[in-house]
Amino acid sequence: MQILDSFLAKALAAGTLALACAAASAQPYPAKPIRVVVPFAAGSGTDVMTRVLMEDVHKGLGAPIVIDNKPGANGSIAAEAVSKAAPDGYTLLLGTSSAHSANPWLYKKLNYAPIKDFTAIARTTNFPFVLVVNGTSPLTNVADFLKAVRGGAKNTMGYGNATGQVAGAHLMNVGKFSAIAVPYRSTPPALVDLVGGQFDFMFVDLASSQGLVKDGKVRPLAMMADKGSVLMPGLPALGETFPGFSYIAWGGLMGPAGIPPDIVAKLSAEVVKSLNKPAIKERFAALGLEPYPAPPEEFARFMVEQEAAWGTRIKDAGIQAE
Repeated sequence: MQILDSFLAKALAAGTLALACAAASAQPYPAKPIRVVVPFAAGSGTDVMTRVLMEDVHKGLGAPIVIDNKPGANGSIAAEAVSKAAPDGYTLLLGTSSAHSANPWLYKKLNYAPIKDFTAIARTTNFPFVLVVNGTSPLTNVADFLKAVRGGAKNTMGYGNATGQVAGAHLMNVGKFSAIAVPYRSTPPALVDLVGGQFDFMFVDLASSQGLVKDGKVRPLAMMADKGSVLMPGLPALGETFPGFSYIAWGGLMGPAGIPPDIVAKLSAEVVKSLNKPAIKERFAALGLEPYPAPPEEFARFMVEQEAAWGTRIKDAGIQAE
């Protein structure tokens, strides 16, 4: 009898656990806080954009969103961490062109597959980049810059992400000069050293540098684009001097492979809805960001196209994979 009672107790316990699990899985998404991993440091353009966007998205989802900064290795550290997370929609990544377009060509080995290890949710942003120097520099335009860097002195360039690294190498190639490249884990510390005179120039996104530009501590010389931007009226584009000098530095929300389609659809709808709000568009413009809402299918195709495009750029820049 005691054995039977024990058997019944275990059966009841197992049944209770199964019911609890079923109830948990039946809960509408989201039923708890969502973590969004950002691959760059607090204060970077990617971080600022993510915080502004998620501040609005969480209202539509009805759940808190926690931002988790994991900088390093051009976004690879964050991407690898999210690729190994449970595909339940509670661990997401603000993916970027650094980790998903450039890194496959910059590193011989990655611990994640930039496309197949992720679920595309929504494209969010373009990050306009500019060529900048220290605010006290006598250089005020691209012609002055090229004359100075070709003058025979040792040049130094900093970068805090793959876009800055590749654009710098590309400019050296087409501009016919050389510079020692100094890598940083993220953009904010690189900007601190540029202001401090530790190196000569860098490519940086507007969102990260805009405050320093307004304060006169950093001087922009040109947009990293084929043409100028309404975000920086009057600033010329490098494409005017070197045709084709243009990159798409992009951002988008994604998660580990295998997130259920209904969760993807819900997340994507809220992100796109937020990005289309006039108030969000105004905040993005003030921060030097370009909203670019796109649904999962379009975003997934774009990621494939951009991986190939960045491969061509990196080969043209003469960068060898490490």
